[in-house]
Amino acid sequence: MRGKRSMLTVNAMIEDIFSGEPNLSMTERAVSVALGLGIAAAAAQPRPNKFLSLAALVVGVGLAVRGATGHCAVKAAAGGGRDLTA
Repeated sequence: MRGKRSMLTVNAMIEDIFSGEPNLSMTERAVSVALGLGIAAAAAQPRPNKFLSLAALVVGVGLAVRGATGHCAVKAAAGGGRDLTA
């Protein structure tokens, strides 16, 4: 039962990330995608510290997804407005 509950939590988290009203301006989206892809590409290079590379890869992919979807769950939770004029 515990495994099923954690799967439901993960599914809810994934749905929250990929759904939701866009709350990022085009500039924020473009910067997020560019930085995310750059960080992910840098993380793909061989490094002695594998955990640091993995962390950088997760952050880079997160930024790229944020920019691609136009929705930032952190900004929404913090009460970030929907001013998309920038």
